[in-house]
Amino acid sequence: MKLINYICHRKPERSFFIGKHQFPVCARCTGFYTSLIVYYTYTYYFFVNYSKQLIIFSIILLLPAFLDGTTQLLYDRESNNYLRLITGLLGGLGLGIIIKAIKYYIFLYGGLI
Repeated sequence: MKLINYICHRKPERSFFIGKHQFPVCARCTGFYTSLIVYYTYTYYFFVNYSKQLIIFSIILLLPAFLDGTTQLLYDRESNNYLRLITGLLGGLGLGIIIKAIKYYIFLYGGLI
């Protein structure tokens, strides 16, 4: 099994295409990875204060991807790739904030709690 199959299901009906070439990841993962790269690039150049409000906001940003994916799984509902992309972009930003906040607080307090 290829390594890429471990990070995304790559279903053709849930992926974008350029011509006849499928993106390496699905629409939602495209959004997640794009947001993560943009956010990590931003935080490389600019300081972010990881306040309680920002962490709560990041959890809220994850909710659309969770709700879209869960309702597709549990109910007879099919999303579209543009909705998957948008929820992925929001979720990726939320996930990026949470990961960087954990790293920030580990660095700030000198280790794991």
